[in-house]
Amino acid sequence: MASYLMEFELLTNNHNNMIKYFLLGAFSLAQFSFVSAKETPEFSKSTTITSNTSQQVPKTVIIKTKKFKIRIDKQPNGKYLYQSWNANAKITAKPSMIISDGELIPDGSGGNYYFNFNNDGHSYQVWRNYLTNSSKKAPYTLVVYDSNDQEIVRQDAQVVKN
Repeated sequence: MASYLMEFELLTNNHNNMIKYFLLGAFSLAQFSFVSAKETPEFSKSTTITSNTSQQVPKTVIIKTKKFKIRIDKQPNGKYLYQSWNANAKITAKPSMIISDGELIPDGSGGNYYFNFNNDGHSYQVWRNYLTNSSKKAPYTLVVYDSNDQEIVRQDAQVVKN
């Protein structure tokens, strides 16, 4: 009987060791999976548009809000130029405001984006509204923030010329 007990004890120890090795392997695999899942690239706010969306961005766009006409042009250096006039002024007249070095900022993966321009502490954003819940939504929106990041202007805009 003693030999049966010794044999049973050996089998039990081997069985416990096997369970320990199995659990160790499972935990190790889970750790490697978590490490791989977390290794995704970080994208900054100023990431450039991918080729699919950049084909949709016109080199020049002219829009009109209730109060302004705005022309945005892509410059040879890849930056954007913002020019604005009173809504009733002709675009051939001298602009009332010119801001250079604007950036194109992607917004999500559906094609929306906005142009961002900075001038005297104010931020001028012209949003392209491809994806919207409303069929009546304007194709562009002008949003202006003051130096305290408070929104001071929000006006929908229609395309005058693309």
